[in-house]
Amino acid sequence: MLFEGIFMYVIALDLGTSGFRSQLIDIETRETIKTVITMGHPLPGGNVMDHLDFAISTGKDVAHGLIIEAVKKVLERFNVDPLSIQRIAVCGNPIQLSLFQNSEILDLAYAGEAKQKKLGVHDVKRDARIFPANQIFKGIYEMDNCEIVVPPAIKHEIGADALAMMMETDFINQNEPCLVTDYGTNAEMALKVGERIITASAAAGPAIEGQGINCGMLAGPGAISDVNLEGSYWRLIVLNEEMEPIESDLVDPVSGEIIESSGIKAKGITGTGVISTIALAIKEGLTKKLPHLPEGRIVLGDGIIITDKDVEEVGKAIGAIWAAHMTLMIEAGIEYSDLKYVYMSGATGTYVDAEKARHLGSVPGFIPNIVQFGNTSIGLARKLAVDPIKLCDVISVAKKIHADHLMMATSETFKDIYLCELSYWQQGMPLEIYDQMLQLYKIKPFPQNLEKVNIERRVSKDIDDVGEKGIEIVKDIGIILEAPVVKCIMCHKCEKDCPEDAVIIIEREGKRFANIDSQHCLGTSCRRCVTICPEQTMNHSILKVKR
Repeated sequence: MLFEGIFMYVIALDLGTSGFRSQLIDIETRETIKTVITMGHPLPGGNVMDHLDFAISTGKDVAHGLIIEAVKKVLERFNVDPLSIQRIAVCGNPIQLSLFQNSEILDLAYAGEAKQKKLGVHDVKRDARIFPANQIFKGIYEMDNCEIVVPPAIKHEIGADALAMMMETDFINQNEPCLVTDYGTNAEMALKVGERIITASAAAGPAIEGQGINCGMLAGPGAISDVNLEGSYWRLIVLNEEMEPIESDLVDPVSGEIIESSGIKAKGITGTGVISTIALAIKEGLTKKLPHLPEGRIVLGDGIIITDKDVEEVGKAIGAIWAAHMTLMIEAGIEYSDLKYVYMSGATGTYVDAEKARHLGSVPGFIPNIVQFGNTSIGLARKLAVDPIKLCDVISVAKKIHADHLMMATSETFKDIYLCELSYWQQGMPLEIYDQMLQLYKIKPFPQNLEKVNIERRVSKDIDDVGEKGIEIVKDIGIILEAPVVKCIMCHKCEKDCPEDAVIIIEREGKRFANIDSQHCLGTSCRRCVTICPEQTMNHSILKVKR
């Protein structure tokens, strides 16, 4: 059953690293009709560098095709005549937008100017674009009356998603030094000091959004997004069908006993839920030394268990974000105490308990003011979909932002701080030794957390208005990738060791192949199947789409 009408709809689309979010909007009333999100990304990997590596090694056309096929599945769930879609505004980081448009990506993979010139990809422009949808979707999901709007990047490293988090929060207009972060598998961030803006990103990895975690899942209905102390027990906070956090069971985190049942069954746990769990475990003394939990686990319900390994994975993510935040301040030449405001956006920035987050380090605990926003990327896409003339305003703001980009991959300061973070999270290094290590690296020790800070939550949900038709989740957006494994001895160790159950070995016509589910594979951030193979026959670089 198609909704009636023609030339009536516009679509806002956020191409996130961990999944896509999209909204159908009535162009006349400007009201949201329906929201569709995906559980995961169609490309293998837990961060943008994994996606970039896959696109380069397997082929840009293959990566582009996977993304367009996933977007098609999203559009189909709106259940409208393609002829009635007038405009799609797309937001995302430079890698996602480039793969969506099937444009150049090599300049994003190689930072050196000399290398880029050698490859013939020096000074690639990523300006704003408006073009017919059928340039991309012809023969796939034809939209004869539709145009696609893509906002500009500030520089090739600083994309539309970074522009969105600056414009949709108070960041741009803030007079005092401030920091904004769009939390995700690739945490985009910017520091503003006077008129100067320094941008960066931290490849936090999949744990920040619940992936690569035992019983982890992206933010969606049934996901534990927070836990709170209630007497001697823990109260679970679970997202409902409208993506609103509501109270669920009361549990004993050590035994897993359900003390009080709410009738709401949790399906898994988000990255914010894991952050909350670890913060509470530390505060309540359940862990004396990281990453060790009581009996190696915390039980939050039937089959929902947080392990020591999960603590390590979250520590990698938080450590990367903390190290990037501190590096930005150090490289900007400001005192830690100069920073007055920090803005949090994205799903993790929305649902995480900011008080717990600042005690773990995903947001600096010594900043006096914390403001939480929702999905700023889809917020900007929505404005451009409804009123494309606003693209002129976005272009104007982008031109005025003279941003410096700090590459964490080449920063010695980042490497030194991150090493301290890994020692703290994975080996339980005491904080006094941590400070001594910083001094050896000639880095000023970080301030203690403030006793109390001002926390303002602007929205209750990642996407504040899901529309009258509600939210629908597309779970299956991947395809099977295949590679020959000539020396395979059928030991199946790769299958057993895969944390996402994404690989299976098959035999066909006397030959053996590895079949990998692109949506669930964690890509280069994992590759356990490669390292555990006794015959070293697994090779991700030769994966092809299974026909």
